[in-house]
Amino acid sequence: MKLAIVGVGKLGLALLEGVTARGVIAPSDIGLLDANTARVQDLAARTGARMIQASDLGSAQRVLVSLQPRVFPEVTEWLAQENTGYVSTMAGVSVNTLVRRLGTRRVVRVMPNLAATIGRSQTAITGPREAQEAGDLAFAHELFGAVGDVYDLPENLFNAFTGMSASGPGYAAVLAEGLADGGVRMGLPRPLANELAAKVLVASGELLQRRAHPGLLKDEVSSPGGTTIAGLEVLESAGVRGALLRTVVAATKRSAELGNDQED
Repeated sequence: MKLAIVGVGKLGLALLEGVTARGVIAPSDIGLLDANTARVQDLAARTGARMIQASDLGSAQRVLVSLQPRVFPEVTEWLAQENTGYVSTMAGVSVNTLVRRLGTRRVVRVMPNLAATIGRSQTAITGPREAQEAGDLAFAHELFGAVGDVYDLPENLFNAFTGMSASGPGYAAVLAEGLADGGVRMGLPRPLANELAAKVLVASGELLQRRAHPGLLKDEVSSPGGTTIAGLEVLESAGVRGALLRTVVAATKRSAELGNDQED
């Protein structure tokens, strides 16, 4: 078994579909383990992956740990295996904590976001020398490269990456909802307003990738005395820019707190 996925939620499923669709790993070489056995049975039947038990983990070359951080201490007794590499998506759980609890330095810490479900994730990745020498880092690169872009980051930036990128889709959703509410307030039908708000964010993201700085796009849209600059005045008066900055700071601090909880 080349890969065991422990925790088959949205991310685990996205990764399963991504790596099999792109031929990174054959479905028959992937094992699935989750407390929701009915879900695993359905996914195994649908994808060709195997449903496994905790006792089967010893036969896996590598294990993807896609669990809530609070669950990690409860499962390490059966999760830790000899001669196995680990890839963790658990927010805030440091490399040192993974090493201590799993009893091996063949650990890779990654942080993707929900866009993995559509093949557009941004994933941060790091690991110790032993993980690089054993090929675990390269394996994780290939794994998450199947569902988006991968960035090598020093671990001290992981909480900031989590607070901005991993949590970012939630912030964007609030922006979209606010735009749609404004459209409805001014008479647009709700379905149309929701559709337009989503498409504005998607198109704006594409445009931003072609500019050296976000301010350039803002300036292009803002005609003298026009509609956009009138709207931007309200955003600045409401402190939206500062609120977004503080949002990322708060999420970064929370990511660090999750990691501190694992140190006990």
